[in-house]
Amino acid sequence: MSTTTEAVRPWWRLRDTAVPGGVPDLARALLWTELALVLLVSLGRSAIYSVVSLVSALTAPGPLSSQAATLNNSLAPDRPWLDLTYQLLRVGFALVPVALAGYLLVRSGTTLREVWARGGGWASWGDLGRGAWLAAGVGSVGVVFYLATFALGTNLTVVAQSLPGEWWQVPVLVLAAAENAVLEEYVVLGFVLVRLRQLGFGDTAAIGLAAVLRGSYHLYQGLGGFVGNLAMGLLFGLLYRRWGRVMPFVVAHTLLDVGAFVGYAALAGRVDWLPTL
Repeated sequence: MSTTTEAVRPWWRLRDTAVPGGVPDLARALLWTELALVLLVSLGRSAIYSVVSLVSALTAPGPLSSQAATLNNSLAPDRPWLDLTYQLLRVGFALVPVALAGYLLVRSGTTLREVWARGGGWASWGDLGRGAWLAAGVGSVGVVFYLATFALGTNLTVVAQSLPGEWWQVPVLVLAAAENAVLEEYVVLGFVLVRLRQLGFGDTAAIGLAAVLRGSYHLYQGLGGFVGNLAMGLLFGLLYRRWGRVMPFVVAHTLLDVGAFVGYAALAGRVDWLPTL
């Protein structure tokens, strides 16, 4: 009786499990459509622009290292209050795809606590600890890797911030770091991986595809940016499969980006080892 009941369960009641051959064709098509739409309004769109940006950099005169990939730039030069308004609006609207992803998961019968916060509350001290040590390990390796790829000429010069030196510079950079972390981790780990598993992909294939996605929207930084983020994506995917919680990766990603953004603001032009244009 239980087998028969499970076989006729409506597709929108399916939980976060791999169900190869168990999803009706229409349901499978809708899941693919939802996956494509979420990506096209968020990280997939960024990946497409990054590919075009890399092609532009590769076909421009001079090595990649002589060109800049600028993050967190001013949106209204010489008008600081308007600039701040634009920055806050950018952060706020960038998080909408996370809400959309969560809605679509719930709409299809997935319990968010099962896939985003397994085994506890939405955030815990354990998440903070795991995120902190993960950031320390990934960050130290990442800095060395970036400097090496820059020296080899396979990466652009990453200008992590070019905001005006207003009182809100550091708070906005911290908010931007948190926004990047929430958007990327909840979409890549908490939606793309979940949907791929629901579509019947195995763990290895789903983690690999999600990691390729993560690397692809960093291609604007060069080949080094792609490889480094691909490796980080594989690590995060494997750990997410084990922990079943997104928050440790949000913490780690936030700390990594705060270190990059605020660190660049503090050190650019003041130390010899940090590449600048």
